[in-house]
Amino acid sequence: MALLFSYGTLQQEAVQLATFGRRLSGAADALVGFEQALVLIEDADVVATSGKTHHPIVRPCADPSRRIDGTVFELTEAELACADRYEVAAYRRIAAGLASGARAWVYVDARFAGDAA
Repeated sequence: MALLFSYGTLQQEAVQLATFGRRLSGAADALVGFEQALVLIEDADVVATSGKTHHPIVRPCADPSRRIDGTVFELTEAELACADRYEVAAYRRIAAGLASGARAWVYVDARFAGDAA
């Protein structure tokens, strides 16, 4: 099983059902050392699934005390591949540290993904 941290639409039940075919069970956690913004989503299928034209997106920041609240989920590798297909090109999946001490996959702004490695 893989850990995936979500701070955005993957926490929505409708998105989970459309993406994974089931409602996920997760635990509250926080992404450390990142800041959040919004990105315009132009993929009509993603907008239809989420109901939103703008989704949150994160990038690393210089302030290690910054936190982004969200939920960490356990997914199978097949479900993680489904999440990859759901996310648009603006996002890139990386491994990052959480406030709990766990490391999880998280989708970050693709333009800054190398800065977080």
